Amino acid sequence: MKRLFKNLTFQVLAAIVLGVLVGLLWPSVGKQMKPLGDTFINAVKMVIAPIIFLTIVLGIAKMGDMKKVGKVGGKALIYFEVVTTFALIVGLIVVNIMKPGEGLNFNELAKGDVSKYTQGGGHGINWIDFVTHIVPSNMVDAFAKGDILQVLFFSILFGIGLAALGEKGKSVIDFLDKLSHVFFNIIGYVMKAAPIGAFGAMAYTIGYFGLASLLPLGKLMMSVYITMFLFVFVVLNIICKIYGFSLWNYLKFIRDEILIVLGTSSSESVLPRMMNKMEQYGCSKSVVGLVIPTGYSFNLDGTSIYLSMAVVFLAQVFGVDLTIGQQVTIILVLMLTSKGAAGVTGSGFIVLASTLAALKVIPLEGLALLLGVDRFMSEGRAIVNLIGNGIATIIVAKSENEFDEVKYAEAVSGMKVLKETKEISA
Repeated sequence: MKRLFKNLTFQVLAAIVLGVLVGLLWPSVGKQMKPLGDTFINAVKMVIAPIIFLTIVLGIAKMGDMKKVGKVGGKALIYFEVVTTFALIVGLIVVNIMKPGEGLNFNELAKGDVSKYTQGGGHGINWIDFVTHIVPSNMVDAFAKGDILQVLFFSILFGIGLAALGEKGKSVIDFLDKLSHVFFNIIGYVMKAAPIGAFGAMAYTIGYFGLASLLPLGKLMMSVYITMFLFVFVVLNIICKIYGFSLWNYLKFIRDEILIVLGTSSSESVLPRMMNKMEQYGCSKSVVGLVIPTGYSFNLDGTSIYLSMAVVFLAQVFGVDLTIGQQVTIILVLMLTSKGAAGVTGSGFIVLASTLAALKVIPLEGLALLLGVDRFMSEGRAIVNLIGNGIATIIVAKSENEFDEVKYAEAVSGMKVLKETKEISA
């Protein structure tokens, strides 16, 4: 029994249940729990930028071969685009079958103010600004703001520069390697507060929004979650089988991370842990360092599913009968816009606004319908994003012969799980 209470999975699950109960029974108290969740996520974000920097730099510097670095990055981006497109298509198929928006009266449904998210989105994403934004004007500012894309860009350049030094850079590599262990120790201490963060975030969500707000749009939520389930256990499962590993074993290995994301609605809350977990699962440090951070901006399977379904849902609410051609246009637009707003606050609404602006057949004010239930679907999006990024890392590692089958066997058998629980989670 004592071991059970020390188990992170049990702690987070219990915290989520308590958070739901507090939010339901004492909504006013639940609303006041928001700082607990925010503080935990801030504590994780505090170390995300340096961990990404150190992992990418060490991965590239130790890999040495710049052609291989480019090959790994290219494979990752191609995989991201292909699988994300599958996610968009699955979303469109299910929303057309279930028709969650039919029969709803826009004027009778509760709405929220999304103007702060859609001010720029209604005119589409400025691609020149997006591309120039990737290159930071100030290295320190990129780290201070925690801008993943900018940190990623600088880290790749730094890693290439360090690798070019050859033997002269060995002392720098050794120092950075030791420094990375310090930051992973820090994240280990922060993770002790994961149950508290999950409790606070869940209590606030239920207390503030209330379960009653879900009823009118319940069919949309059900459709989204069914689609995500099908995507993970059909599409991703097939991909896993093709590459010779078990989806179920993988999900069991990252169960703690899935529960933390469920409680906090943020996949960023487990980014450092996922990088560590993927190394323990058999992926090389260099592949993990390149694929995981890039995937957090470009491989958003759960978000893609939600976006494609949300557009068609709004069309159904307003009685707009989208043609096959228009739905293909939705896929093409979202293939681009889902990347263009990566890392931007309220990016989901910005992307939706840009897509609706491109179609020019669905009123932008329809986004206000989604604000109330968006929070309840964000957990699902974040979990699917998390699962998809881990699988992408394994596949790229296997395709590059950068996958350690011995580590994988130990992870699956549970030999490595116990060790990691003590070192990272406990």
